[in-house]
Amino acid sequence: MKKELLMASALVSTLGAASVANAVTATMSGSHHVGQEFDSPDSGTDTNSTVNQSSFSVALSETTDGGTTISSSFMLQNESGGIDNDTAIKLTFSDGSALELLNAGNASGTHDVAIPGAGGEQGVAGSTTSNAPTGLDFATPATTFGIEWHSAADFLADGLKVSASFSGDSEAAASSTARTESAFGVGATYVTTAGDSTVTIGAGFADSSTTMSGNAQVNSDAGGMHVGVTAVTGDLTIGVGYADGDTIVDDGTTAALANTQVDGSVVKGGIKYVTGDITLNLGVVAGEAKDSSTTGTAGTTDDSWDEVNASVSYAVAAGVTATLGYTSVDISDEGISTTDGGSAWYVGANMSF
Repeated sequence: MKKELLMASALVSTLGAASVANAVTATMSGSHHVGQEFDSPDSGTDTNSTVNQSSFSVALSETTDGGTTISSSFMLQNESGGIDNDTAIKLTFSDGSALELLNAGNASGTHDVAIPGAGGEQGVAGSTTSNAPTGLDFATPATTFGIEWHSAADFLADGLKVSASFSGDSEAAASSTARTESAFGVGATYVTTAGDSTVTIGAGFADSSTTMSGNAQVNSDAGGMHVGVTAVTGDLTIGVGYADGDTIVDDGTTAALANTQVDGSVVKGGIKYVTGDITLNLGVVAGEAKDSSTTGTAGTTDDSWDEVNASVSYAVAAGVTATLGYTSVDISDEGISTTDGGSAWYVGANMSF
């Protein structure tokens, strides 16, 4: 941690000095999590561990004489994370539209709705080869050689915003491991009111082309769809989302396991309620998938992931939040219930700026 603090101090000093001369505008933010996790796997011994997670983010931007804002960012993480600088160069035009260049991602994933779920750093530690998805953006492939366009707000209709992306071949050598040759995505978010509620609807679709050397080819290219909706009424937020698609994951070091094909779907739901300085969260996740490591052959038996999570957070002071979180997971692999699931508790604090 000392390395990160020294690096951050040096960075702040450098940026402060540079701002006197001709330099982009830099804004900084970060967080530090300290807590204790208690893990109770379905098999094995109960364990507990101290959690220390830190991040320091820098956002850089400047506006040209023509009114176009050029921006990017990077983040320093603690020892286990290193430097994360896989962000795009973003051009935001005077009409509110924007274009991201390189590392742009997939526009479908840009519009997945954030479903309420537990805070905290608890997670069941068991390992499994179950490939049931747990996130709405699991089927949004992209390469680093891409662009993503975002419309201005109120595109064609009040409350509507859309995006489209395309990424091309990175020109990496073809091998026995499947790789994305090209990918595209489209997505949209629509915000409206219904009585006393603010309703947000997000949806997206993605597709790709996958290549391998040799005769064997994957059964389905990565891609899929998602849709989600949240409703905020006063201090209460309710959300639900669904995603369905295909992806390719690396389950091991052999060529076959490195090309595990997954046909999956997931449903997420959650509730958040804020009362004074206290925030209550409750979430559920139900994912299922058929996976196959035999290249070109679809899976036939189900993997599943069924999760319930909850948390209580208390705002102790400005930027300081104490959290008590709980997660319980049941897992099946190839149609058979496993002992890789379990439950976990977390108690800790988050300090952010």
